[in-house]
Amino acid sequence: MRRTDVLACTILIALAPWNRCAAAEHDYARWEKDVAAFEKADRKNPPPRGAVLFVGSSTIVRWKTLAADFPNHSVINRGFGGNQICDSTYYAERMIFPYEPGMIFLRAGSNDINSGKSPEQVFADFREFVAKVRRKLPNVPIVYIGVAPTVARWKNVDREKKLNSLIGEFAKQTPDTAYIDCDTLTLGPDGQPRPELFVEDKLHLNADGYRLLVERVRPYLPK
Repeated sequence: MRRTDVLACTILIALAPWNRCAAAEHDYARWEKDVAAFEKADRKNPPPRGAVLFVGSSTIVRWKTLAADFPNHSVINRGFGGNQICDSTYYAERMIFPYEPGMIFLRAGSNDINSGKSPEQVFADFREFVAKVRRKLPNVPIVYIGVAPTVARWKNVDREKKLNSLIGEFAKQTPDTAYIDCDTLTLGPDGQPRPELFVEDKLHLNADGYRLLVERVRPYLPK
């Protein structure tokens, strides 16, 4: 995508009426129990400041080996399954800022696309997430883990790739922002998703799938 195309898209997004998840249309309250559970756990066992924070949807929630995968880093998992990017933005005061993280990894977007949002709408939500984080944590690196193709949502692959492309180009032009390309993470030589990388629902990664994801993420961690 040309730089001029990205800038034009950015202008349109800034002017568009759907550049936020409207509270009247989006059910933020469904995640209240999850966020309250994080807060309760933090009161009992406060996590360290300056850790690497992973937020997002079910790919983060199910990443049970996160700490073991990156043993040289303090990591915090604050994913809640089924959410969209705007949910992490909405709850940032409670599940991002209190940790004063040294780096933030965001993995979300697939649920957004599957709900009917266009790639441009989801890109707008991502830019709003970055803007909100920057207001409070101006120098903390933000890394977006791209959406990977799945068997269950193969019908969405073109829109997911468009979203990845928009965020990838934005990250190139935005300081302290990076993009991890996962367009081919789960694809075989035939260009189709590999069923053996998923659990029975063909949507969520299994242990083999996570091993591939770990290798994509590792180079972006702090040295």
